[in-house]
Amino acid sequence: MRWLGLSASLVVAVVGCGSDGGTASSGSGGTFSGGGEGGSMGGAGATAWGGSAGNGIGGDPSGGAAGSAEGGSGAMGGSTSGGTAGAATGGAATGGAGGAEVPPHLRPQSHSSQLLFDPARDEFNISYHSFRIPSIVRSTQGTLIAFAEGRQCSAADFGNINLVYKRSFDHGKTWTKLAEVVGSGAGTWGNPTAVVDEATGTIWLFMNWNAENISQNASTNPCTGNATSAVGSGDRPVFVSKSTDDGASWTKPVDMTAALQPGGMGWDAVGPGVGIYTSVGASAGRLIIPATHRNIYSDDHGATWKYKSVPGGTGESTVVELSDGKLLRNDRAVGSTWNTAKRRWLSTGTIEGSFPAFAPHDTLLDPRVEGSAIRYSTDTHRIFFLNPASTVQRCKMRVRISYDDGATWPISRQLHDMLTATQTCDRHLGGYSSMAKTADYHVAALVERLESDGVHHGIEVHRFNLPWVLDGTPEP
Repeated sequence: MRWLGLSASLVVAVVGCGSDGGTASSGSGGTFSGGGEGGSMGGAGATAWGGSAGNGIGGDPSGGAAGSAEGGSGAMGGSTSGGTAGAATGGAATGGAGGAEVPPHLRPQSHSSQLLFDPARDEFNISYHSFRIPSIVRSTQGTLIAFAEGRQCSAADFGNINLVYKRSFDHGKTWTKLAEVVGSGAGTWGNPTAVVDEATGTIWLFMNWNAENISQNASTNPCTGNATSAVGSGDRPVFVSKSTDDGASWTKPVDMTAALQPGGMGWDAVGPGVGIYTSVGASAGRLIIPATHRNIYSDDHGATWKYKSVPGGTGESTVVELSDGKLLRNDRAVGSTWNTAKRRWLSTGTIEGSFPAFAPHDTLLDPRVEGSAIRYSTDTHRIFFLNPASTVQRCKMRVRISYDDGATWPISRQLHDMLTATQTCDRHLGGYSSMAKTADYHVAALVERLESDGVHHGIEVHRFNLPWVLDGTPEP
């Protein structure tokens, strides 16, 4: 039986308001790339530790015939256009006068989406009840690699959980079949947090593991029915795997707990999401993985790894490099901290120096969930941030732009712009997310959703460009 979800065959802009999510952006409609079910993409499947290789097939999300769209009260305007993704929708470099390339921020609006990790379809050796906890990076070859937790028996955070992935060779339009990084044993391989070494091309994937009889709080294993014990000191080790062939194969994960986890720590979380490769100042070339109460880093391309502590009060974490080389942590607060201010909690510092105590950012509403952040550009310094713009529910996903290193976030747009904010909650669209900038100047964003049966979880991939986020709003 297939669980029916939100169709990704058409993307249209609609205004919606939420009590705590703000008003979805309106303005000139521009041109949108349609989704749809198209051709297939072949490609060698990936070799994974603990599993066999397979051939990759992915649907082409290019749309069909164009059609007009009219909005009332200025809610939306312009036209929607289909056709294959390309110059008309910003998929490729758009030609200007005399064949000159149009700058990315001046191209037509482009936004499409599709269900990427589908619990009704995707399997690798076993089928999966749900997919959660996304991570996505772009390799030095331009390949997008999307990771997720494949949860076999339920959507719970424990039980038999494997780290799985797909790759895209066309900027996120089509994808290979599901493959596996690691799935050994009946315990939990979780919290995928990937980073690309831009100098060597190596892709590092950090993760946590716990045995099948361990969970964050005492409970019952959904696969075995046996009782689990609450996590204790040393029960949640840190592992790392790597790929040196553009994500086609992965090494057996190596236990890095002794070097990278503070003593006495029980529940631990790297990321989840992505790390960064720094490019500014004396520390350029450093690899950084955000983690609970610390930043994990390497200055020798992963030959050795260390960690530097940050203040407490937060758990799941993001990190971006600022224009001056400092680091911005933008984290999910722990319950006692979040109850004092239901916002994202931020701190700016350096590995060599220190980070001050985390403080809430008034603009960044948060229902206490993971969020995602990337540095989009450096010529005009833009940071993108994506999370549920709510203090109540994991919905109303909103992408925001900061031009001043995270001090303010003046421009934003609701991700599911074809729906009202309330409708995104009614359809359970939203949750954890991860973003990567594509080689064709789009952002590929992985976003969780609850399928329409109300039981299984999947992960969407959205492709949008800067003009779509701006929606006609002048940049500062």
